[in-house]
Amino acid sequence: MPRMTFTVGFDLDMTLIDSRPGIRACYLALAERTGTYIDADLAVTRLGPPLVEELSNWFPRDQVSVMVDLYREMYPSIAIAATPAMEGAAEAMERVRAAGGRTLVVTAKYEPNAKLHLSHLGIEPDVVVGDLWAEQKAEALREYGAGVYVGDHVGDVRGARTAGAVAVGVATGPCSADELLAAGADVVLDDLSVFPPWLAGYCGADPEREAPRV
Repeated sequence: MPRMTFTVGFDLDMTLIDSRPGIRACYLALAERTGTYIDADLAVTRLGPPLVEELSNWFPRDQVSVMVDLYREMYPSIAIAATPAMEGAAEAMERVRAAGGRTLVVTAKYEPNAKLHLSHLGIEPDVVVGDLWAEQKAEALREYGAGVYVGDHVGDVRGARTAGAVAVGVATGPCSADELLAAGADVVLDDLSVFPPWLAGYCGADPEREAPRV
C-alpha cells in the first residue's frame, strides 16, 4: 500500500475507450450532412489531437469552428453507444481506488461528451477534465496532484512529463511502443490489462522515486 494518497490520471480516447467506431460514424454523418468528403477511416488512425485539427483537414478555415460545434451536437446520438471500453479500463480504475488512490481523466475531448462516454460504460473517475491536449494536460495533472498519467499518444507523454508525473504509455492507440518511449515514457504497457501489476509495483516502491523504465 502507498504511504500517502496519490492520484492517477488517464487519457480517454484509445486509452480507456475504443472511440474509433463512434468517431468514424460521426465523421461519416457529418460528411453526409455537409456534403463534404471526410476520409473517416484515415481520421480514426490519428486520434489524440483536438477535433479542430482533424476538421481543418477537410473544411476551409472559416468553416472549422462551425463544423466543430455541429460535430459535437451530433456526437452523443451517434458515437456514445457505438464506443466500447478498452480491455482492462474499468479494472484499472478500480485498482487505483483499491490501492487508496484517486482517479482523474484528462482528455482533449469535449468534456460533456467525455463524461457521457464514461457514464455509458459505467466507468466513474473521481474527476474528469476535458479540452486539454499534450502539454496543456499538465494544468489539470498539477491541479489535482497526479503523480502518474496513463495515455496512448506521445502528446500524453509530453503532458505527463511537463507536469512532472510518471508517464505510463499504453500501446493501444496510434503511437507505437517505440514512439512512446522515444517521447519520454517511463514505461510502456501493451494495454490496461497489465496496468494492475504495474501499479502494485509502483505502490510498493518509495513514493518519492520514479517508476523504473522498461
